[in-house]
Amino acid sequence: VQLQASGGGLVQAGGSLRLSCAASGSFLSINVMAWYRQAPGKQRDLVASITSAGTTNYADSVKGRFTISRDSAKNTVYLQMNSLKTEDAAVYYCAADPGRVRTQAAHWAYWGQGTQVTVSS
Repeated sequence: VQLQASGGGLVQAGGSLRLSCAASGSFLSINVMAWYRQAPGKQRDLVASITSAGTTNYADSVKGRFTISRDSAKNTVYLQMNSLKTEDAAVYYCAADPGRVRTQAAHWAYWGQGTQVTVSS
């Protein structure tokens, strides 16, 4: 499985961005997909996850502002980010796994390359 993330960019605080993560390869083997983010000097943190059944989970810091969704026909997962804050600035990564949501970043089976999100004040 290969994951290709896109959609990052520069946005003003309060603005919106939509990230996309397109999967190729054995997509049907994937159960869960997720978005992580990593700011400079910080660990990679889970932002949101979604299972093949559509069950979603969000970090408290993004609840009510971010929405993760999945288009199985397009083998793509999205992260709609609204009301962006300067503290949301980071490199965002998509991850996928055939099993359950992993509690540690290192345990996810597949990773995409990161996409930079910059939020100006």
